[in-house]
Amino acid sequence: MSRSATATLSALGVGAAGELTADPAGVLPVRGELADLLPRGGLRRGSTVSVRGSTSLLLALLAEATAAGCWAAIAGLPRCGALAAAELGVAVHRLALVPRPGRDQSQVGRTVAALLDGFDLVAVGSPVSPSAARKLSARARHRRSVLLPLTDWPGADLALHAESGSWTGLGRGHGLLRERELVVRATGRGTAARPRRTTLLLPARDGGVAAHVAESRHVAEPGHVAEPGHVAEPGHGLTRRPPTRGPARSSAPSRAPAPKPLRRNARLAVHRA
Repeated sequence: MSRSATATLSALGVGAAGELTADPAGVLPVRGELADLLPRGGLRRGSTVSVRGSTSLLLALLAEATAAGCWAAIAGLPRCGALAAAELGVAVHRLALVPRPGRDQSQVGRTVAALLDGFDLVAVGSPVSPSAARKLSARARHRRSVLLPLTDWPGADLALHAESGSWTGLGRGHGLLRERELVVRATGRGTAARPRRTTLLLPARDGGVAAHVAESRHVAEPGHVAEPGHVAEPGHGLTRRPPTRGPARSSAPSRAPAPKPLRRNARLAVHRA
């Protein structure tokens, strides 16, 4: 890393990777909903973790570490903004955005290498050559940084694949997208060789990430109108059919039944008598 780059990072209060956070275990924290996907329950320093299919998943991985005091950089993702990162819990005052890290792959490689010298986590969205990818992974191991590529990366220690899921929140032609169900698969080598899989809500209704909980019965949302023939239980929102009742009974005093008309034969008998 050049002296000018080191001086710039020092002026920003950024030291070498690993100097700002005391981490004897060598694992950077992640949200609890993501911990099951990682072999040690967090991002191991010096590892390369590729993230495919979701920028939101990448930002969710950065959230807990930056909140704990780590510094992160994102290079080569011009559409990724600070507002989106903040909504997913990233401490944006410890996040550096490098939308265009270089004009060609060699320049991108040099930029990412410089970032690995000064940041705990470095995400890269621009492609590099296979030889440069291996060199950058080696540099991450040496600097004890975490490299998070969003492209095909040879020799990655762990690969997270996000499968596009369904959105909820829209009604019949109106409403807002509230949350998305996302299936994430983890594959890797070494301690990460055992495949893992989980279902997340990303983003969740509060804008962050949440574990997906399967519902066994329908619960009406606030403001939901029950279907005809159903009555909402007070305080629950569940629906049930009203009990079947017999004919309504009147509370008025009972009257004597009206006399039945005489049949024709009976009238004749009375007349002859």
